[in-house]
Amino acid sequence: MSKPKGLSPKKIKQIADKAEGGITAKPGKRPLEFKQYIADIICERIANGQSLREICRDENMPASSTVFKWLTRVEAFAEQYARAREAQADALFDEILTIADDGSNDWMERRGDDGASLGWKENGEAIRRSQLRVDARKWMAGKLRPKKYGDKLDIIQKTTHEVGDSVAALMQAIDGRTRTK
Repeated sequence: MSKPKGLSPKKIKQIADKAEGGITAKPGKRPLEFKQYIADIICERIANGQSLREICRDENMPASSTVFKWLTRVEAFAEQYARAREAQADALFDEILTIADDGSNDWMERRGDDGASLGWKENGEAIRRSQLRVDARKWMAGKLRPKKYGDKLDIIQKTTHEVGDSVAALMQAIDGRTRTK
């Protein structure tokens, strides 16, 4: 997954330096206290398709365990994060189209012992890898936004019952009988 434009580690540091006290109180330490500007950066990067794991690998970002604590303690951040995850599904869908349309490695040139071209051969490994990338993104988009990208289940239930003879036979069998206590 490519990094979103405009959010390089240098850019994140610039944003942090402009904010009150920077991202961390001590150099080399990950932030623990909730800061809205950090939450904004995290959500923007998620919406652009990055995983939380990838974001939290950056030294200026909190550990994923800290982000999960924030999600349970800060309701506004939990809502913002949920919206970012929905946007991430759209970004994954866009990536699917890009991967599917890219056929640059689908063929490779075969060469003989003398270096002469023998023609072109399908690059099965690249095609299978692209299919795996597409399938993984389809699965994840379906989990993040099931109503939009999830598998649609068509459930058709057909029940027929012949009423005529069976009901008549039942009525005849219970004729005159009542429940007694």
